[in-house]
Amino acid sequence: MTPHVEPETETHDQAAAEGSDATRQLVSLLDLEQLDTDLYRGKQPESVRQRVYGGQVAAQALIAASRSVDKDFHVHSLHSYFLLPGDYNVPIIYDVERIRDGKSFATRRVLARQHGRPIYYQSLNFQRAEDGFEHQDVMPQVKTPDEGLNLFDLMEEHGSDDGLGKEWAAMDVRWLGNSRHGLDPDPMHPSRTQLWIRIDGRLSDDPLEHLATFTYASDVSLLGAALAAHEADPTTVQMASLDHTIWFHRPFRADEWWLYDQWSPSAGGARGLSLGRVFTQDGTLVATTAQEGLIRPRTR
Repeated sequence: MTPHVEPETETHDQAAAEGSDATRQLVSLLDLEQLDTDLYRGKQPESVRQRVYGGQVAAQALIAASRSVDKDFHVHSLHSYFLLPGDYNVPIIYDVERIRDGKSFATRRVLARQHGRPIYYQSLNFQRAEDGFEHQDVMPQVKTPDEGLNLFDLMEEHGSDDGLGKEWAAMDVRWLGNSRHGLDPDPMHPSRTQLWIRIDGRLSDDPLEHLATFTYASDVSLLGAALAAHEADPTTVQMASLDHTIWFHRPFRADEWWLYDQWSPSAGGARGLSLGRVFTQDGTLVATTAQEGLIRPRTR
């Protein structure tokens, strides 16, 4: 991907300028270095955190796999497992395996390695565009993005930022509430979270740039939905993503507001499962996500 941001105008305030700069850095982060056929190296951002953010690895793997298919093919699903914590101090190597190339579908598998060990697996399916039956869920009635609260301000206020606010500076995230604060009770779904997200800066018209930056952002708060029904301080819970899945239904722009409607159907055995529906502001369902992760109370 070639980084591109629309020129700033005099009407942009300082926050918009900072967002655009962070977006340029994010697009650059996802622009992999090719080492050989189907072999890539991913750079790392500056971070004070101990392990690499999962959305970064998933997005970089998506970029690597997408470079191995014809431009007529578009990713419609990815499934992944986080095997070991990533190390910010060294690059990540992405090795793409071409599993299948058919007339309508193509399948790829990506292995991410550090220190000679696998840290992440991703399998992806691509499809040529074609017509078919159409239906979708209805978008829930929610507050507007302007009525939401800045997620990173909330994280800092509750002492759970852990350096993510700076690392996620390319995202504008507005928290609408969860099952315990801000959302109406829903007996059918006892553990819910809703938020609006957009990439905070103008992206190019390259569809892959939007898919990759969305994939990067899709990891935000998803596992946290499994804690939404519980009076648990996130700083007292050990949390780690175990897997991550995305189904891409329809094209959309990641730099325009999308609603992340998240809920957790089950938690138990120190694990939580979270699902998410992604809607654009006009009510179009554009993606569905799923993630299971470790949610273990810290004993000390």
